[in-house]
Amino acid sequence: VQLQASGGGLVQSGGSLRLSCAASGSIFMINTMSWFRQAPGKQRELVASVNFGGSTNYGDSVKGRFTISRDNAKNTVYLQMNSLKPEDTAVYYCNAEVRRYRSTSFYDYWGPGTLVTVSS
Repeated sequence: VQLQASGGGLVQSGGSLRLSCAASGSIFMINTMSWFRQAPGKQRELVASVNFGGSTNYGDSVKGRFTISRDNAKNTVYLQMNSLKPEDTAVYYCNAEVRRYRSTSFYDYWGPGTLVTVSS
């Protein structure tokens, strides 16, 4: 199973970016898909998550500005980021809880990360 993220880049404060993360491989089902981020010198933190049914959860710092969504048919999760602030600058990682074919358990998989830089 591989996760590949795209959409990061440089944006001015107040701008928007949309991240995408597609999972591929021997996938039977994906439970929760999430975005985490890690800024220099800080711990990795949850940005947002969405389960298979579409229920979402957001970190306090992004509520009202970011929207997570997913396309189950494409095994893809999206993160729409609006009203970006310099403090949103970080490497963003996607995560998926995947059940592979011929397996009864879910395992965590991580993408390699995509850099988001917000200039003031």
